[in-house]
Amino acid sequence: MKLPPSRILSLLRESRFPAVLKLNLIDPRIAEVAGATGVDALWLCQEHVPNDWLNLENMIRAARIHGIDTLVRVSRGAYSDYIRPLEAGATGIIVPHVADADEARQMVEWTRFHPIGKRALDGGNIDGQFCLVPQEEYLRHSNTERLIVLQIESPEALEHVEAIAAVPGFNGFLFGPGDFSHRIGLTGQITAPAVVEARRRVARAARAHGKFAMCAGLFAPVADLIAEGHSVFSVGADVVGIANYITERLGLLRSQVDKLPQGAAPKIQSPYG
Repeated sequence: MKLPPSRILSLLRESRFPAVLKLNLIDPRIAEVAGATGVDALWLCQEHVPNDWLNLENMIRAARIHGIDTLVRVSRGAYSDYIRPLEAGATGIIVPHVADADEARQMVEWTRFHPIGKRALDGGNIDGQFCLVPQEEYLRHSNTERLIVLQIESPEALEHVEAIAAVPGFNGFLFGPGDFSHRIGLTGQITAPAVVEARRRVARAARAHGKFAMCAGLFAPVADLIAEGHSVFSVGADVVGIANYITERLGLLRSQVDKLPQGAAPKIQSPYG
């Protein structure tokens, strides 16, 4: 039995640009729909989304049907909170609010096996194919094909970003423009010069230390983001896509109702319109 490689890492090795979709909805069918579109990975969330462990495992399984990666943004917590997504078959985790190099080393120690880290060994879950692969292969695969992404989203973290990037054992950075803009008093102004420069600094630090930089959204022309050092791209979120679709369809309906001949339009319209 063969353990699947990371699609994100495979594409990066080919100098291609993986596309990631963020899911706020927790129905596994959303994961299947996304997989059918051709996206390369799903960004699942436990920090801001009420997703339990069993449902998370079903979403990861749904993604696996289409051969796409899953990155789970974990809740800040203890050791078990970081390894459970990996044992459930996730391709990797995103750790929010990492502040300094000591925290980065702790994340690596908890989530990598010897000789990189000190993660406890099981192998009886989906990530080890229920003990159906040799332990040596399981350990090698976990250390090389599973992703650890650290999120930089505060001024304090930015001051230490080069030292964090120098920590061995993790794969990449994700800059959080929303929280960063909020922390510097520019809430939501993700294209403000100070936020843009922070984003660029995170990408430079990643590239200088052989890590990838993941962009949380298409906030600038893709060519500019690539020039900054980004190579993994979040293309949007399910809730945004659904809301935009509904808004567009409602606009289409209402615009055509407005064009009806005099007296043909209904006298009473929806109270929500």
